[in-house]
Amino acid sequence: MTAVLISLAAIFAELSLLAFGGGNTILPEMQRQVVDIHHWMSARDFSAMYALAQAAPGPNMMVVTLVGWRVAGWPGVIVTSLAKFGPSSILTGIVLKLWQRFKDRPWRRIVQQGLVPMTVGLVAASAALITQASDHEWSLAVITAACALVAVTTKIHPLWLLAAGALAGLSGIGLS
Repeated sequence: MTAVLISLAAIFAELSLLAFGGGNTILPEMQRQVVDIHHWMSARDFSAMYALAQAAPGPNMMVVTLVGWRVAGWPGVIVTSLAKFGPSSILTGIVLKLWQRFKDRPWRRIVQQGLVPMTVGLVAASAALITQASDHEWSLAVITAACALVAVTTKIHPLWLLAAGALAGLSGIGLS
């Protein structure tokens, strides 16, 4: 158990410092570590935990806590949560002070503009990973594509899309 907790701490501390542009940007690496490298769960289980975490109220990275729970119970919850949120919070505080210090510098705007495409790419990679793990039937892929299209082209609140997906699931669409 100690070795597992040490592994969880190392993985989530590293992910904490890599989560540039938001927590969802680290989902591909989190899934790779948890599913492919350590085999603590299947890709389908990871995807289901991610969906549950997104549907629950609270921070959008509740999946971290769920992974900790699944792998090591309460000690896993504590270790993954502290490892994921601690290092990035400390680093953010330090960088924020420096960022404020240079608020009038012209290079600051250029840096911000350069970070936007990188963040969009990381979020898109996360979406592709979750879609690939979740859409095991063609009908589910159609639902995902339709929801993505509606989300991008309209101002419909994402919770309505989640509700529509839940209704589709209740109807049996995509069940094999």
